[in-house]
Amino acid sequence: MITAAQPPYLTPDDYLQLETRSPVKHEYINGEIVLMTGASDAHVTIAGNIFSLLRAHLRGTGCRVYISDMKVCLDACNCFYYPDVFVTCDPRDQETSIYKRFPCLIVEVLSDSTEAFDRGDKFMHYQTLASLQEYVLLNTRQQRVETFRRNSSGLWILQFYTADQPALQLTSIGWSGNLADLYEEVTLETQSSPDQPTS
Repeated sequence: MITAAQPPYLTPDDYLQLETRSPVKHEYINGEIVLMTGASDAHVTIAGNIFSLLRAHLRGTGCRVYISDMKVCLDACNCFYYPDVFVTCDPRDQETSIYKRFPCLIVEVLSDSTEAFDRGDKFMHYQTLASLQEYVLLNTRQQRVETFRRNSSGLWILQFYTADQPALQLTSIGWSGNLADLYEEVTLETQSSPDQPTS
């Protein structure tokens, strides 16, 4: 019986060196790398909208907002992820140029290929970040936002925002906005198709 060869275990340093030379992005999960695919029009537009809104809000505060190409390092689970958007207000994050360790807010835009992971193992991994106060999931099929907030007891509390309740708050950074702004110029998806890969 012939068995498939296991990919070699990569150390975090191996991964970071490979990633600096790679023409495509990979996430790193405890010794293995996972290729990231492209994103749909709705996905990219939603991510761009929230990045622009948060960037304007945070200008001059010392907090920094990053979009898609900046990694977050999760030491506790030996992972590196590329969130769609995240914010860090920790000055220690200015000491590293290719990844950050202390985000207070992480935003992921959902897609068919990653939704289960974003809701499951990835969220579980993100919870190991002591700095993280809010985790936000943005839907591409309807105007719907799910915000998970860590309370004073360390429990994650879910709050939904929909078209029926369009006023949105991100308490970790003191931002208030409206769903219409997040979904400006977005054509909502019905279902993914082979010619529209997602990330």
